[in-house]
Amino acid sequence: MISLIMGIALVLSIVIGRKAKINIGFVAISFAYLIGCFIIKIQPKDLILMWPISIFFVILAISLFFNFAIVNGTLEKLAGNLLYHFRSAPLLLPVAIFFVSVLIAALGAGYYTVMVIMAPLALLICKKININPLVGALCAECGGQVGSNFMVGLNGVIYRNLITSEGFSSNLAFVTSVSIFIIYMVMTFLVIVVLLRFYNRKSKQAACASCEIACASSEIQEPIDLQKSKPFDKNQKTNLILIFIFMIVLLISPILHLILPSSASITFINSNVDVGFIAVIFTVVALILHLGDEKSVIAKVPWNTLLMISGMGMLVAVAVHAGTVKLISNWVGSSIPVILVPIVLCLIAAVLNIFGGSFVGVVAPALFPVIATVSHVTGLNPILLYTCMTLGGLSTGISPFSAGGAMILGFTPEKERDSMFSKELSVGLPICIGAAVVTSLIYFAIMR
Repeated sequence: MISLIMGIALVLSIVIGRKAKINIGFVAISFAYLIGCFIIKIQPKDLILMWPISIFFVILAISLFFNFAIVNGTLEKLAGNLLYHFRSAPLLLPVAIFFVSVLIAALGAGYYTVMVIMAPLALLICKKININPLVGALCAECGGQVGSNFMVGLNGVIYRNLITSEGFSSNLAFVTSVSIFIIYMVMTFLVIVVLLRFYNRKSKQAACASCEIACASSEIQEPIDLQKSKPFDKNQKTNLILIFIFMIVLLISPILHLILPSSASITFINSNVDVGFIAVIFTVVALILHLGDEKSVIAKVPWNTLLMISGMGMLVAVAVHAGTVKLISNWVGSSIPVILVPIVLCLIAAVLNIFGGSFVGVVAPALFPVIATVSHVTGLNPILLYTCMTLGGLSTGISPFSAGGAMILGFTPEKERDSMFSKELSVGLPICIGAAVVTSLIYFAIMR
């Protein structure tokens, strides 16, 4: 009965938050208190200790450091310069938008910042080269997700913290984040290439049917007018150097530990390299070098995301205490054929995220705790299960009911909004979910 109440509370947190347009974290905290203290009989002081302080600190620290590059214009200028080089090959621009979005997000801009910078540009460029704007929307949306999944990106760090909090080693968490980053990037890139070829062929056929072949051809080949950004100033160059040093510091120790697991000194260093504390040190360096205004940097911390993740984390902690997560884990592990387990996890995450609004903020904290038990019961590699679940959750980012899809609609001209809504729902969503399911099957065959 308690497990049923917790399940309802998790769903209601998402529904109430979305319907009332308030932070889901606030609703989750309220349910955690009411259910935890008055039904399960957890003491308030013990409930407060369920606040996910580790994840909160890491996201805060990383955001503070990377916000310098946003405040001083480094990332926006980098995006503009990269796209400028593709202006003479218009049909390559959607692909360029995808990879520039990946790079900008991996350098710390985060998913939502990338969407604000790249999505309007992607829609405009696709309109100019006569390609369905859904392709541009997917390029920006998927590229932002892929980059955020990078091992030291915001999503990647959250995944690693969620995994280690379930008792898995930091090595397994790092390898899992690598798996998620690579597999999701390959999957989304192939989806974009297929759609780009399909819509390009369709556009040419339509032009031929109306006897406008020459006109259509010149329209497609006409260079896009993109303005070259000004050269990086001293602060921006310094900021880029700091970001690359930061990434090297964080990536070198886990990689060396994977190569030389028996080295005591490398093991010691790797166990003490903490992304949050290192981000704070680099933040101090950035402040000393005056790379950005301190108040502006603090103001750009994603407080809404922090509260959402922490609130859901507290409610999930109560659910774990009540045995709900274990119940779901046992059901998936014992009632589903082994070959279907990765697909079921993929689809569960996809369905929840269609309406949840944020995979990292809502769905991942709720479902990642399931993996440990499912892996133990089925004998399946947890890296496989975490990856397939993440593929499913992220695949629904184009849903018009999710944050990414809703932002795309907001950037779409009003007279074209209904058409984009229909394309997101009837084309983008099923194609992405289908790709996630197929990829999960293939990955299962490889990892089996």
